[in-house]
Amino acid sequence: MNADTPARPALAAGRFRHADQIATIDAAAWDGLFGGGYPFTSHRFLKALETSGSVSPQLGWRPCHLLLEAADGRLLAACPLYLKAHSYGEFVFDFAWARAAEQLGQSYYPRLVNAIPFTPSTGPRWAAIDAEAEALLLQRLGELAAERGYSSTHVLFVDASGAGAAQQAGASLRHDIQYQWFNDDYLHFDDFLARLSSDKRKKIRRERRKLVECGITYQREAAHTLSAGALDEVFALYASTYALRGQPPYLNRAFFDDYLREGPSPMWVLSGRAAGQEDQREMMALFFEGDDTLYGRHWGARRELDGAHFETCYYQGIDWCIERGLRRFDAGTQGDHKRSRGFDPVRTTSAHWLVEPRLRAAVDDFLARERAAVTDHAAWLRRAHSAYRQPAAAGGADG
Repeated sequence: MNADTPARPALAAGRFRHADQIATIDAAAWDGLFGGGYPFTSHRFLKALETSGSVSPQLGWRPCHLLLEAADGRLLAACPLYLKAHSYGEFVFDFAWARAAEQLGQSYYPRLVNAIPFTPSTGPRWAAIDAEAEALLLQRLGELAAERGYSSTHVLFVDASGAGAAQQAGASLRHDIQYQWFNDDYLHFDDFLARLSSDKRKKIRRERRKLVECGITYQREAAHTLSAGALDEVFALYASTYALRGQPPYLNRAFFDDYLREGPSPMWVLSGRAAGQEDQREMMALFFEGDDTLYGRHWGARRELDGAHFETCYYQGIDWCIERGLRRFDAGTQGDHKRSRGFDPVRTTSAHWLVEPRLRAAVDDFLARERAAVTDHAAWLRRAHSAYRQPAAAGGADG
């Protein structure tokens, strides 16, 4: 997918092209478009995925990043783009769509995916110098699958403004639910607990106490300051979580070296150590810090300790947000258990261009019903199953 394609008349002097390695794209130009508030669209992050081999054609991710350039080579718009041979590592599940395509006698794979590999986190999925360049990029994105003979193009975990623009460009929208924590200007963890219902407050205090009784203490470490040996230990803990599910980790060991080679980064390691064994990590979690959001992504532990996952992946992150004044904690996908720990349901969105008319019609019908169900479910969760104290009825009290 390397052929140059002229832009539309409004930018007739420009051209579209594809890059099969993000390393061939000027890092300053890319980051100048995307900005630095969201860590996963950074040139550095995407490049480390490729140079480490965590993302590669052999693993079903073939980079074909879409660029709109001016005649002088200036970057006008761009998006990370991959030709995918499967749907793994995406967290927006379309396996039923693949089966439906097969029943129609169509090949669903390969297909184009505008996403951040292995990162189910809402954020920008393209960037442009202005609205005109954005519209041209999206029009081109919507045309590519049909032009190249692929089944579809998918935009995963796109932010609200991007979702609206994609829908205007003809994409069908799909909604789902994640759970995230929001900082209501809390000064301390206890301020947050005071907002919860009595049973949820007691449960969290019980869970946190268990780790204290086990002698576990935590330390935040800037990932770029860790030695090679420390990164080996962190990676082994991270990989152990995947081993329990019988699969290799999405990120390989080389990713950490490639990503951290350039010095300070948004990646942090939260390390939990047991009393008397401070020379080794008992558990760890990886975090990325954005402008106003903490992103929790991966964790691992040497042994099972009751409450360790909740403390390491949730409560320590809430502490972190409160201390640093971050507004939101995105602790990853899945997990209805987050709700009882103060995480609220939020809607996520993906956008889809399906080429085959019969498949698109069937998917559109399904998505209309699914969107309504997701909206109703989120409202029901907030109304009837929030961890937070509800206004007391007359004469009532929350103990």
